[in-house]
Amino acid sequence: MNEAKNDFTQGNIASKLIQFMLPILGALVLQAMYGAVDILIVGKFGTTAGISGVSTGSNMINMIVFTISGLSMGLTVLIGRYLGEKNDRKIGKVIGGAICFFVAVSLVLAVLLVVLARPFAQLMRAPEEALDLTVQYVRICGGGIIFIIAYNLISSIFRGLGNSKLPLIFVAIACVANIFGDLLFIGVFKWNVIGAALATVMAQAISVVLSLLIIRRQKLPFTVTREDIRFNSQIKVFLRVGSPIAFQELLTQISFLALCAFINNLGLAASSGYGVANKIVSFVMLVPASLMQSMAAFIAQNVGAGLEKRARKTMLYGMGMGVAIGVFVGFGVFFKGDVVSYLFTSDAGVIVKSAEYLKGFALEAVVTCILFSFIGYFNGHNQTLFVMSQGIAQTFLVRLPLSYIMSIQPDASLTNIGLAAPSATVFGIILNLVFYCIYTRRMSQDIKGTLHN
Repeated sequence: MNEAKNDFTQGNIASKLIQFMLPILGALVLQAMYGAVDILIVGKFGTTAGISGVSTGSNMINMIVFTISGLSMGLTVLIGRYLGEKNDRKIGKVIGGAICFFVAVSLVLAVLLVVLARPFAQLMRAPEEALDLTVQYVRICGGGIIFIIAYNLISSIFRGLGNSKLPLIFVAIACVANIFGDLLFIGVFKWNVIGAALATVMAQAISVVLSLLIIRRQKLPFTVTREDIRFNSQIKVFLRVGSPIAFQELLTQISFLALCAFINNLGLAASSGYGVANKIVSFVMLVPASLMQSMAAFIAQNVGAGLEKRARKTMLYGMGMGVAIGVFVGFGVFFKGDVVSYLFTSDAGVIVKSAEYLKGFALEAVVTCILFSFIGYFNGHNQTLFVMSQGIAQTFLVRLPLSYIMSIQPDASLTNIGLAAPSATVFGIILNLVFYCIYTRRMSQDIKGTLHN
């Protein structure tokens, strides 16, 4: 591994941030495509009920995976901090502790998902004709959840080390394996939802095995001994950082389900239009998401090295780059939402409703880049409790209430419902700006107090 290249404490900030961010963006693009492939191939070779089964089942699995990803963000931040401090010994201990913790979590989740798949599917209001198929999908993916979690763990470790290219390679391997598995199991063997679930688990298993082989050939700036692989004190440290992020992610996913329920009450066209718009939204949010992940690791290194001015400058660079891209994307979504929607469906009514929602949502492409840069900055400073609090405030004080109010209006418009997202984000920016002023003033006072003593 090229240590100078992965050292974010020196060199041109914009250049290094872009180089680090692009592979993360590529990995997120592949992950978004990964989620779409199962639906596309089931729709082509499977059944309509199969599409519902995969869609509902994958939403349940994704809620767990996104929550685990939040926990592993604590690992990314902590490794970045130790790397900046040149404390290689602690990196081995935190990775060893994380291995034990996530293996234990995987085993518990596997049992819960296999045993409680049917109650979970019923709670999600899976259609009766797709209920058994949803249960099949959840049980198979639940049985292989250890591979899905292992991928997230490995990727988080390397992002913390400043290497975003290897996670891109890992997800690319999984994507290729998933496409091959879907075509074989669904297209050739006609296994429908079972085939989609098996392909997903197989793809993650192949990715994990090959990634471990690739890692063995890397020159790493740390060592993990057998003594490190145990339940140790470092688990509490990365959980303290990652738990608030994970909890916020869990509540966010729950809020999305509630929003979907609000829109479902407006009829089939609105429901389907929102579904198409959501596919487009997942791609719109790729740049802000990659920006936040990059920022956390980048800033954590500089905080560990005591370079606070460089950390702040990184946040501003991230905002500038994100807004520049966001304006372009936002304009495209606002004015050409119907054209983009046509890529997913030819139903004129659904396209109209999708474009309506995207008009309201479009500003989110810009303001989220500002918000996520703040969040990346605070995550890099281990201020994840505030990040969680502001996320909860956005969701439950603005996004959900505003969405609900707009949905119960006479002739409710999806454009007005879509406006709830950027409205909540602007509220979040205000909260982050206030906390930023308080936090930086507090740091300045601490520095002055240290110098005085």
